[in-house]
Amino acid sequence: MTLSRREFLTKMGLTAAAVTALPVHLTAGSTYTVQKGDTLGHIALRFGTSVRAIKNANKLNSDLIRVGQKLSIPADAAPSTDLLGAVRAQTSKIPVRVDNWRRIVVHHSAIKYGNAAAYDREHRRRGMKNGLAYHFVIGNGIDSGDGEIEIGPRWQKQLLGGHVKSYKINLTAIGICLVGNFEKEHPTKRQLDAFTQLMDWLRGQVIPKAIHFAGHKELRGEQTVCPGKNFPLAAMHQRYPG
Repeated sequence: MTLSRREFLTKMGLTAAAVTALPVHLTAGSTYTVQKGDTLGHIALRFGTSVRAIKNANKLNSDLIRVGQKLSIPADAAPSTDLLGAVRAQTSKIPVRVDNWRRIVVHHSAIKYGNAAAYDREHRRRGMKNGLAYHFVIGNGIDSGDGEIEIGPRWQKQLLGGHVKSYKINLTAIGICLVGNFEKEHPTKRQLDAFTQLMDWLRGQVIPKAIHFAGHKELRGEQTVCPGKNFPLAAMHQRYPG
């Protein structure tokens, strides 16, 4: 018999809140041996540091790593700060359609500039009457704070998304967009911290039925590279199975 995530946690005597509280970072200031399937983004996420910090610590000139390679992990990897305060406060005022949401889809903006307001204007210019296609936007420190989570009108009003081609998927899928072109650059550490905090909170406390997670490019019929090769999608699937 296949157990749902909630049933599995209950069977193991764990609540979603307890799982969120479990440590997700390995010990920094040590040496890590690269395993099959690892990427720098994957390793940075696990250790709670950044790709840039790992590259600097190991004098790497590219993102290429090989199985068996030993990497020094920076010892100054700072613990994650709470980036959800404003989101929790605003969501507490919203009658969330708990039974509606079934999936969460991650995107990159494909450009290094912008924020929720800028994308909202652009999407309305394109004829999207509900504006910003995504429910949440996570800034990169240029036009909004690094790791700042902005709530879009579609989340505030609990409207369907406009972030994928499929109308059926948009009806039940929450869209989260990280600002940046992750074909050319990496998401910042604070962006990934914000994303995992948002995902943990949404799936664990707000909409536990949204058990399906996907990168935009993984959806059938979507001809795109989004969220980009440098987004640690494989690592996120390990963290968010389903």
